[in-house]
Amino acid sequence: MEQKNTKKLTLFTLTWPIFIEILLHMLMGNADTLMLSQYSDHSVAAVGVSNQILSVVIVMFGFVAAGASILVAQNLGAEKSKNAGQIAVTSISLNLWFSLSISLFLFFFSTSILNIMDLPEELMGEATLYLNIVGGFMFVQALIMTVAAILRSYGFTKDTMYVTIGMNIINVIGNYFVIFGPFGFPVLGVEGVAYSTMISRFLGFIVLLVILVKRSNHQLPFLSFFRYQKEHVAQLLKIGIPSAGEQLSYNTSQMVITYYVAQMGTIAITTKVYVQNIMMFILLFSIAIGQGSQILIGHMIGAGEIKNAYHRGLKSLKIALVISTISAIIIYFSAEFLLGIFTDDTTIVEKGMLLLLITIILEPGRAFNLVLINSLRATGDVKFPVVIGILSMWGVSVTFAWFFGLFLGLGLIGVWIAFIADEWLRGLFMLQRWKSKVWARKAFVHSKAKT
Repeated sequence: MEQKNTKKLTLFTLTWPIFIEILLHMLMGNADTLMLSQYSDHSVAAVGVSNQILSVVIVMFGFVAAGASILVAQNLGAEKSKNAGQIAVTSISLNLWFSLSISLFLFFFSTSILNIMDLPEELMGEATLYLNIVGGFMFVQALIMTVAAILRSYGFTKDTMYVTIGMNIINVIGNYFVIFGPFGFPVLGVEGVAYSTMISRFLGFIVLLVILVKRSNHQLPFLSFFRYQKEHVAQLLKIGIPSAGEQLSYNTSQMVITYYVAQMGTIAITTKVYVQNIMMFILLFSIAIGQGSQILIGHMIGAGEIKNAYHRGLKSLKIALVISTISAIIIYFSAEFLLGIFTDDTTIVEKGMLLLLITIILEPGRAFNLVLINSLRATGDVKFPVVIGILSMWGVSVTFAWFFGLFLGLGLIGVWIAFIADEWLRGLFMLQRWKSKVWARKAFVHSKAKT
């Protein structure tokens, strides 16, 4: 496969297209929320809870994409392009079959899943409808994630960015027609938004697949789609399962916390959805820096450049800390305006503003995790973040959310206190791990290693 000169890759050249891509993914979610808010606050809450469930599902088949991203980068760093190509194709095949089974499960059991969430009765109908349609086609999102991860590891971060731009445009246009009904088009509400989301993703995948074939000069070993090499599958699972395990633990813990928030009422659910949509604009800086760093560090580890990898991780962390803190402050001072875009409910706006103030303390802690966990994964040190993550997310975040939010009656403020305690505790553990250089002994250093 055609690849960029990895020696010339920099954090900036990798990160800015990733930043734009993630921003656009977030805008797609926010477009659904913003446009639905003109239709019904209840619809916003229904889609918000459904997406919470779908975010867990995405991680369930995200482990293959995570493993592929790291292994492809390491093999390219070690100048083993044939291995990189085989792993890329195998990962696409594995994720297709696995995600198809998950999609079928979501389609047939959406009502049962939502019942477990103890959703208010007035939200059940729309939430079920959305989960049926979007969940039933989640295999398309799995394929998008896998192909995009492969292209990014080869250095083609702009390609995935352009596709995301196209997906956003299609999604917004589709939302406009089904929510506002111009030219006599039927107003379909949540159902229409679900179809719009599904169609834009399907078209996006087709384009990504064409780009992948073109970038490979039609030379990717597509026989690997049917003939798996045991070693490659084992490596994908060895890295991918623990990598996804940390994210899966986070998303499932968030589902439990959403269950707590559901007991606080529909206003609390809606406020949480709006505030977290706004918070994503702070998060995206650290996410982009973390993903860009993972690609760079993966190449460095493959080439045996341990010292460079160590300093890259710390430098990326400092950049993320500064940017996330400044962004959180700016967002807070714009809070009334931003929340006002979504709703004119003064109760939601007032509660949301307070939560965004507390977020200034939360976001630097989250930056530690988003950058250093990605850096550790790139070296092959994937188990430690999972162990610490599970202990902290469930022992601190979920427990504290119940204690402060429900037991002490602090509501959403109590939930945010839990978020802060969890993110900072995990973040400091990750910093200690990175500085210890334990990962250097675990790194998958190939034959090119400079020891």
